[in-house]
Amino acid sequence: QVRLVESGGGLVQAGGSLRLDCEASGRSFSLYSMGWFRQAPGKEREFVATIDWSAVTTTYADSVKGRFALSRDSAKDAMTLQMNSLKPEDTAVYYCGASRYAGGSVYPQEYDYWGQGTQVTVSS
Repeated sequence: QVRLVESGGGLVQAGGSLRLDCEASGRSFSLYSMGWFRQAPGKEREFVATIDWSAVTTTYADSVKGRFALSRDSAKDAMTLQMNSLKPEDTAVYYCGASRYAGGSVYPQEYDYWGQGTQVTVSS
């Protein structure tokens, strides 16, 4: 069974850090890009960051540039999002995804697989 599983979410005070992990199983994603999206209550799913198939190129949403860092371990089909200087507006459910657009994608409709999400809550 193809599966993506996120972990690492939790409650943190503003200015703090969290590390989110995504682990894939059931198939190889070596030729897929991977990415993170987030969704807050009442809002649409929002792009956070993506990394290309070769882990050479990363792209970040303007709202997280300089604060978040994305990395990928292709051998393990795993991805990590290091989140620093967290703000209350970062509060959301964070989703890991994989896309056939090997160069990366900022559009949720271009992702083929999704995890179930992990909750990140940043208090003031």
